[in-house]
Formats: sequence, structure tokens, C-alpha cells
Amino acid sequence: MANHPSGQALLPALRRIGAVVSEVVELFDYLEDVPFWLKDADCRFQWVNISFVLTFGARSRVEIIGKTDYDFCGEVLANQYRMDDERVLRGDRILSRVELVGQFAHTARWSATTKIPLRNAQGRIVGSAGFTRPMYQQPGSTVAGSPLSAAIRLISEHYADGIANEQLAKACGLSVRTFERQFRSVYQSSPHEYLRQLRVRMSSSALVFSRKSIADVGSEFGFADQSHFTKEFKRVMGETPRAYRARYLF
Repeated sequence: MANHPSGQALLPALRRIGAVVSEVVELFDYLEDVPFWLKDADCRFQWVNISFVLTFGARSRVEIIGKTDYDFCGEVLANQYRMDDERVLRGDRILSRVELVGQFAHTARWSATTKIPLRNAQGRIVGSAGFTRPMYQQPGSTVAGSPLSAAIRLISEHYADGIANEQLAKACGLSVRTFERQFRSVYQSSPHEYLRQLRVRMSSSALVFSRKSIADVGSEFGFADQSHFTKEFKRVMGETPRAYRARYLF
């Protein structure tokens, strides 16, 4: 490990991103069980440490550079990560937030994740950096210090269903008012808004890879009707479901 030439890969990655970041991040190669990464403004990995490579079952960094979370995680988790990345690229920071992190065996574990924006010499945000550390727990137990973990699990498993805040709050052992306040503080959105964004992002795959009607896709992912689906999709993705399908359909 002492002779690992990771700096040779790290410095070109930093130049590609154009960020002002110290070479000291190379030290993350020596951290066990703490995946660390650098992404560009398109959310593509530009550098990862060895722990990241091992966590996602790759043989080397080369297999990861240039790819996105969608290449390594289930679609639900990847969409949640993308929502966070877009928030960071707007200038926010995510500090020690507990979330489910996917692994190469198609499993997930609770981890505390931190993400920050990367800026170039002119102060423009050109990418992001992050790391995540596992939170070890007994099977079936609640992650210590994370009252919202049960809500995120419910949302991940039932995003297409109607999930009331009362149900989410009960799963977390919180009052509805406390749950809503804590959720907004951690995720910078209401539970309802978070769920709507996730539904839109999950629906995008069905638009491209299925021949279902737009109305059927919207219904499948929990929208009341085609008009509602179109309105929410355009608000989140910047274009209508029909335009999105036309742009990516092959």
C-alpha cells in the first residue's frame, strides 16, 4: 500500500474537474471501510479511493472513473444520491447524514455521509466530493442517532404508494410535527416534496425503457393522472415526460 501510485490518478482527476483541492485527499486511500469520491458537475466519478473500489466490487479505479451511481447502485438509491448531488452542486453541504448506501452484493447498509461542493479558482462550483462511513448495528435495530432512518427505508420501499406523514412519523417514533421539522432540516425539503422528486426520477427509466403510455407510467409511480404527472415531471426535470421520452428513446 505504501508504494501505491494513487497520486498519479488523483492529480489528473483534479485537473479534469478544475477544482482547488489539496493533494492531501490522497490520504483517503489509506482509510479502511470509508469510501471517498470526487465527482464532476455531471455527477460522474473522477476519482475514488480503494475502499470505494472494494465496496462496489470493482477490480480497479478504471472501472469506476467516468461512471455514475446508476452504474453501481439500485435505481432507488441512485436517484436519492442524484437528488443530493444536485443540492450540493447548488452550493449546499450535507454533513454526517445517515442514509442507506448500496454495496456490490446488491445489499445496503446504514452509513453517515458527508458531501461538499468543489469550486475552481474563480469560485464556480465544478463538482463535488464526499465520503461515507458505515454505522454498525445489530440486525433489526434502529441506527443510533438517526430517527429518520425508518422513514427513508419506508420511502425507498413504497415510493409509488401513498405514504402519509403520520405513517412516516410513527415509524420513526416521532410526533408528526417533530418529524416534519427534522426531515426538512436534514433533507432541505418536506417529506412530500422528497417523495414526489423520487417518484419523478424513478419514472424516467420507465419512460425510456418501456412502451407504456405516459398516463400508465404516471399511474404506476403514484401520480393521480397524466396532467399531474406531466406538471410534476416538468417541474423536477425541466421538460415534459413526452419530450424526455423522445430525447432518450432508442
